[in-house]
Amino acid sequence: MINILIIEDDENIAKMITAALSMVDYKGTCRYDGRSGAEEAMKGGYDLILLDIMLPEMNGFEVMEAIKDCGTPVIFLTAMQEVSDKVKGLRLGAEDYIVKPFEALELLARIDVVLRRSNKTQDTIIYGDITVNIDRHEITVKGEHVQLTPKEFDVIVYFLQHQNIAVSREQLLSSVWGFEFGGESRTVDIHVQQVRRKLGLKDSLITIPKLGYRLESRDSS
Repeated sequence: MINILIIEDDENIAKMITAALSMVDYKGTCRYDGRSGAEEAMKGGYDLILLDIMLPEMNGFEVMEAIKDCGTPVIFLTAMQEVSDKVKGLRLGAEDYIVKPFEALELLARIDVVLRRSNKTQDTIIYGDITVNIDRHEITVKGEHVQLTPKEFDVIVYFLQHQNIAVSREQLLSSVWGFEFGGESRTVDIHVQQVRRKLGLKDSLITIPKLGYRLESRDSS
């Protein structure tokens, strides 16, 4: 299981983040001040640290300086929007910098990018008769290889990593095609239809009217 340390002094935000992580079976451990957060980080055993900047005892930048040798990737979570703060955080070695408030799915997507970059995510996902090897960009159904376009592959991986979560077309566009994508949501519909057809997911990848889609979980075999 992916273990993530959350260093955040607002307990409500920390609980929200923990709940979001649980949706993808990640474990969140919370610390509510910079000093105890730094001490916990130095114990090791974490795959990622989510670090607020405005913390009691030690601020996030000071925590980052203290834990820089522990080797755990860090994402700053903060209400500080100044470019200079973002640059400072990145120069200290943070992998990303997310400004509050943020949507849970955006947070999960950004976490996934960092975990992939640091080779922390699982490279194989099994969903019923479907096996996906992310690193090799391969997918099989009942042992038979299925040809997907690169974007179709990214779409099914996204759904597999966010099972039982209602995903809007806009969220898919931003996560799979990129936040600067200038196309329209019809692009998503076409790709989802192809994924359904090629992988036999008619009854599992369901449409949510006026919103988007949801992949229902099923027991792996």
